[in-house]
Amino acid sequence: MRLNPYYPPGYLIELGYAYRMTGRYTEAISTLKELIRRSPTFLHAYNNLAASYLWQWRSQQRPEDQRLEEALATAQQALTFKDPLDWNYMVLGYIYLYQQQYDQALAEMERAAALAPREASIYAARAEVLSCMSRTKEALEAAAQALRLQSKGTDEYLEAVGAAYMVARHYEEAQVPLQRYLSHYPNILPVHLMLAVVYSELGQAAEAQKEAAEVLRLNPNFSLEVHKQRMPIKDPAVLERHIAALRKAGLK
Repeated sequence: MRLNPYYPPGYLIELGYAYRMTGRYTEAISTLKELIRRSPTFLHAYNNLAASYLWQWRSQQRPEDQRLEEALATAQQALTFKDPLDWNYMVLGYIYLYQQQYDQALAEMERAAALAPREASIYAARAEVLSCMSRTKEALEAAAQALRLQSKGTDEYLEAVGAAYMVARHYEEAQVPLQRYLSHYPNILPVHLMLAVVYSELGQAAEAQKEAAEVLRLNPNFSLEVHKQRMPIKDPAVLERHIAALRKAGLK
C-alpha cells in the first residue's frame, strides 16, 4: 500500500484479514469498514467484518453486548447479495451459536454444508455447534470428517475442531489441532483459553498456567465471569466443569 498509493480495494481485504488473525480486531474492523465504504458490494468484506466483531466480543476486547448485534447485522447483510457463499452462512451460524440460539446456528451450518459439502471448515463448524448442544456422537463424527478433508482456505478450521473435542471432553484429541492453530495464530485469546482447559483437565498444571498467562497477556482485564456468560455450552454441568478448569489454571 505504501508502494502503490492507488492500490485496489482488494488490498484492504488482505489487510483486514491479517489484522483479524493477529488478534487486532479494532484495526481489522476499521479496515474492513473502509473497504465497504469504497466497495459496498465486496462480499468477503462483510464476512470478515462480522467475524472480526464476533472474535472481538469473544476476546472481551469490547465488552458491550451490541458488538454481537453488529456482527449479526453485518452477517445478515451479506446474505442479501446475489449468490452468497458458504462462509456467509457459516459466520452467521457462529453468531447464532454465541447468542445461544442453537437450532438457528445448526440450520445455518447445514445451509453452508449444502453449498460446500467437501469443505473442512464447514464440518468443523458443525462439530463445534453440535458439541455445544451436547450432541457428542454427531460432533465427534463431524470433527473427524473435518480432519479428513482439505480446506479451500487456511487452517482456521482447526480452532473449531479443537473446540468440539474440548467441549466433548476428548482432551487429548483437542490438544493437537489447538496447538497447530496457535503455532500460526498465537494472539487468538479464545484458543489459549481452550488449551488452558485441555491442559488443566489432563493434569498438566504448568502448561495450563502458561496458557492462562497468555490470556492475560492478550487481555489483562479478562473476566472469567464474563466468559461464563458468553460461552455457548448448553449443559450447565459441562459449562461449570469448563469454568472450574480455567479457575484451576489460575484465571479469575
